[in-house]
Amino acid sequence: MTLSYWEHKTWFKDIDFAIIGSGIVGLSAALALRQRYSEAKITVLERGMLPSGASTKNAGFACFGSVSELLDDLSSHSEQEVLELVKKRVNGLESLKSLLGNTALAYDPCGGYELFTQEDAELYEASLAAVASMNTLLDPIFKAPVFSAVDNSFGFNQLQSKLIFNQFEGKIDTGAMMQALIQKAEAHNIQIINGAAVSAISDDVSGVKLQLNDATEITVGRCLIATNGLAGSLLQEDLKPARAQVLITEPIPELHFNGTFHLDRGYYYFRNIDNRILFGGGRNLDVEGETTTAMETTERIQNALDLLLRHTILPGKDVKIEQRWSGIMGVGSKKAPIVKQLSNRVFCGIRLGGMGVAIGADTGQALANLID
Repeated sequence: MTLSYWEHKTWFKDIDFAIIGSGIVGLSAALALRQRYSEAKITVLERGMLPSGASTKNAGFACFGSVSELLDDLSSHSEQEVLELVKKRVNGLESLKSLLGNTALAYDPCGGYELFTQEDAELYEASLAAVASMNTLLDPIFKAPVFSAVDNSFGFNQLQSKLIFNQFEGKIDTGAMMQALIQKAEAHNIQIINGAAVSAISDDVSGVKLQLNDATEITVGRCLIATNGLAGSLLQEDLKPARAQVLITEPIPELHFNGTFHLDRGYYYFRNIDNRILFGGGRNLDVEGETTTAMETTERIQNALDLLLRHTILPGKDVKIEQRWSGIMGVGSKKAPIVKQLSNRVFCGIRLGGMGVAIGADTGQALANLID
């Protein structure tokens, strides 16, 4: 597409800060920049009709890690590193609440549960045995026991006898969150342009040149990359895309539970929403195949979700699926996000490790703080 004189003059001329990606990180960074630069022209460039990666695709968990997930993290991180990860997630959730308010988020401090299938006996025993030590590890953050073993009172089937309850977990409405963020950005004179895919970036003496939709070139003052798992085409970092597939049922009469639920080290997760069950995960069944930016679902993983839904979560019930979709997370060898300066005028805040709801707002703030 070739821009007209009017289009270039009105929307793309004299941009002080161009932010690539209109998800949690990108809009949080834009709002943080607006606090410091009241007169700057701040433009958010979004490839999709809506935020395209995971910000509008996620399950809406306000979480910081189940026992088995944290045990898995301890296999590749030190205790201090895991403690810092959890602290960042907890503080990040508080930042998100402060930024938008609990009402806008539809925040529900419902608590979370970890379930273990009968086949996961070894993981179950290890996780139960770790409850006390995990509470000790996290005590500096919460000043109270986080995890406890409880009975399965939900009618779930084919599980180990105990669930692990997390009293500090909650959930949000993902769509309401992003709508509130977008409205807040627009109210602060932040320009959001959808359908503007950035395909190339170059930083030279005249500014940062951005190639839009493989055709149009614009020049901006500084550029912030906030596309998380979709950033691989623009930079070379310790980052891989990680697709997460999700389904949601039709409304279920007399749905009998409220909460967030995890299985298998966080690789599966479900919750109730609007009398439905939203269920996602299964990436571990095909890690190579799910290392992709293709917004698609696959029969293998959707079938696995269906089986768990019908035999474990809602045994004996005839439940119909209304929608299936996928989102793209960003992962790497470490769980901490990458927030760094890449060149004189180009910066990035990426690799949220599947914890974008928890750490997205703080990552955006940290990204904006790189600007001097």
